Amino acid sequence: MCDENIKDFLVNLYFWSQYSNFWGNFNLNKSIYNMGRAFEYRRAAKEKRWGQMSRIFPKLAKAITVAAKDGGYDPELNAKLRTAIQNAKAANMPKDNIAAAIKRAEGKDADQLVETIFEGKGPHGVLVVVECATDNNNRTVANVKSYFNKAGGSLVPKGSLEFLFTRKAVFEIEKTEEMDIDELELELIDAGLEEIEAVDDRIIIYGSFSDFGTLSTAIDKQGLKVESATLKRIANAPTSFTEEQITDIEKMLDKMEDDEDVQMVFTNIE
Repeated sequence: MCDENIKDFLVNLYFWSQYSNFWGNFNLNKSIYNMGRAFEYRRAAKEKRWGQMSRIFPKLAKAITVAAKDGGYDPELNAKLRTAIQNAKAANMPKDNIAAAIKRAEGKDADQLVETIFEGKGPHGVLVVVECATDNNNRTVANVKSYFNKAGGSLVPKGSLEFLFTRKAVFEIEKTEEMDIDELELELIDAGLEEIEAVDDRIIIYGSFSDFGTLSTAIDKQGLKVESATLKRIANAPTSFTEEQITDIEKMLDKMEDDEDVQMVFTNIE
């Protein structure tokens, strides 16, 4: 009988150790997945404090024009345009500006507006992906190249960094007191939700790049206030930098984000 008790104890101990290892690994993986966002949150908070609408509005308008040109002028039938308009409204962009951006897609100038991507290495080896929308590619190439070069970095061949980042659909929604995150997760999981987290006064929802449309529709059906909806490139292996190095890198990033042709900038900073 004593031997049987010892056997049962050892079996239970084994299963408990496996259970603990599983959740330990789960939490470790989640921590690794989250750590690449810390710098991104800090940049976003900085942008919010600065309130630089003079540089944000032209970028939002360009995104609306590109979306309307590519998929039509009706936001109900064009998810990309609907999202671009949502982002513009969240930034308090006037309705007249939004309407003008849509109308601009009908003009001849819109035909010259194209989306392009640049990849490069910046100061201290930081990896950077720059998404642009431009009507003059030569100008944009020269500008982006100069930002890298002046910071001691350089452009790399297109596609070199593609495998180091994963594209994700990312939605930021307003957090309310009555909101139940667990319940919301259950409502959205069939639409492609991969992760949900609370950050300050917002809820951040992550999904696969390919599920952007279905997840966007599901969020709309929940009647949630969307602050922003974007396709982001999240580094698969975020890298740590010192505060001094971050300062050098941010000088380059600020110049890039001041450029009207630059829509989004992504890095591998932890």
